[in-house]
Amino acid sequence: MAEEVKTAAAEGESGSKNFIDAFIEEDIAEGGRFQGQQVHTRFPPEPNGYLHIGHCKALTIDFGTAERFGGLCNLRMDDTNPTKEDVEFVDAIKEDIHWLGFDWGDRFFYGSDYFEKDYEYAVELIKKGLAYVCDLTPEQAREYRGDIGKPAISPYRDRDVEENLDLFERMKNGEFPEGSRTLRAKINLASGNFNMRDPVIYRIRYMHHHRQGDKWCIYPMYDFAHPIQDALEGITHSLCSLEFEAHRPLYDWVVNNVSVPNKPRQIEFARLGIDHTVMSKRKLRKLVEEGIVSGWDDPRMPTLCGLRRRGFTPASIRNFCDRIGVAKSASVVEYSFLEHCLREDLNEKAERTMGVLHPVKLVITNYPEGKSETFTVENNPTDPASGTHEITFSRECWIEADDFMEVPVPKYKRLTPNGPECRLKGAYLITCTGCKKDENGNVIEVYAEYDPNSPGGDPADGRKVKGATIHWVDAATALDAEVRVYSELFSDPAPDGADKDFLACMNPDSLEVLSGCKVEPRMRDIAAAYDKTEKKGKTAPSFQFMRLGYFCLDNKDCSKDHLVFNRSVTLKDSFRK
Repeated sequence: MAEEVKTAAAEGESGSKNFIDAFIEEDIAEGGRFQGQQVHTRFPPEPNGYLHIGHCKALTIDFGTAERFGGLCNLRMDDTNPTKEDVEFVDAIKEDIHWLGFDWGDRFFYGSDYFEKDYEYAVELIKKGLAYVCDLTPEQAREYRGDIGKPAISPYRDRDVEENLDLFERMKNGEFPEGSRTLRAKINLASGNFNMRDPVIYRIRYMHHHRQGDKWCIYPMYDFAHPIQDALEGITHSLCSLEFEAHRPLYDWVVNNVSVPNKPRQIEFARLGIDHTVMSKRKLRKLVEEGIVSGWDDPRMPTLCGLRRRGFTPASIRNFCDRIGVAKSASVVEYSFLEHCLREDLNEKAERTMGVLHPVKLVITNYPEGKSETFTVENNPTDPASGTHEITFSRECWIEADDFMEVPVPKYKRLTPNGPECRLKGAYLITCTGCKKDENGNVIEVYAEYDPNSPGGDPADGRKVKGATIHWVDAATALDAEVRVYSELFSDPAPDGADKDFLACMNPDSLEVLSGCKVEPRMRDIAAAYDKTEKKGKTAPSFQFMRLGYFCLDNKDCSKDHLVFNRSVTLKDSFRK
């Protein structure tokens, strides 16, 4: 799998075109079906949940393809199903797309905007003898569906046009019970493609629609409505996931048999699969509704709002989608590759700071009591333009408990009695002299002596320092913080398998909440400034906690008086996985 990702990444970075781009180039070239036309795509999410990383691949293909060809991309809410849509989801989808850096301009639509036209085109099919009202119940329709080599059956297929027109209008007027009648396309009951066996194109549903209210009691099926919507909007290329490949003949049949002004081309690509997660909105909804996660924006969720809260950046997600490429066959990408893309982005952009997650007191016994001094450290060594900030230093500091070991293992390079000289990052060289324990044998203080002739961690005599560089926070100025350490939501790499109970695959250690962590005092001012901004749809400030990983302010629970950080991703060479 790693090799597949590497290959896809190499192809994307080399600038080679994907198969969708190749098809489009043929279509708009001289003699092509769309010669001289502007490329026009659309992204049609169903507003019954929040967008997740799988949707992100689709929308980056839809919007990104339009961008590459200087074309347009519409945003259309697929709200043809009245039982599921919610305005909350519509707003969230818009927010997520804008966060990723895409825009649809004034080309925002709802599938329900076309209900009148859908009805007119259905009537047109009836008049052409290409659609009929069928009285089979859903159970009977399944029974008469046939099998390979055995045609489907509908006793109502030969109704005359006038009877069908009358029945269809009466369906629209609410004269029949729900589920008692459908309108079916008259195509081929013996087709080897079951989607073409006189598919249902309208059904009766007595449901309130979130935009149309109770105006309609018949609703078009997606396979009928979607090609009509594409055609009416002037879409040239309807890009969709691979499960619609078998539906393409029906898509083409619809646009070829009703008098729509355009005839779009449908092209399919493989959906995105990522290990250790689920992509089903039904399953994600279950996690939310049963309180297994804190909400759609829980940082363990694969939703875009969850990834945003965890600290993922738009650039990292778009880069991930670009580098995995556009494929025709399904595959599963490792979640670690998504993390790799984030790590690359944050390495370039995130300010460095010092935070201690498991603090123990370090006392510099030969440092003068009451003395304090200031050192200047870089914000990001990969970006000198990011500037510097000051840190204070005094006799007592907080260090990681893991940075001290009373009885060291072989080749231990950190603090241990009579061990190697170590650097306190940006401050001084120190040598450990001992420790203090409580009545249970737990180390509560580590003692060391410093070399006053090594300000900034550089010895005056230029001697080689054999020990490690230790991060720390001045105990006199440190602030308390809560840190949330996230891991995969599922311990099973394939929890979405058809034969699995995905809830039984949950990782019980997917969240560890650490309290009493110590961070630099400037974090209060940063949190206060962040509080004054519009947080909605924005990524919170991110930092590299030196030697620990990348962390961001939590966009819901963090304040200047209660600092909360989420771990976004570990460092590549982090000592704590």
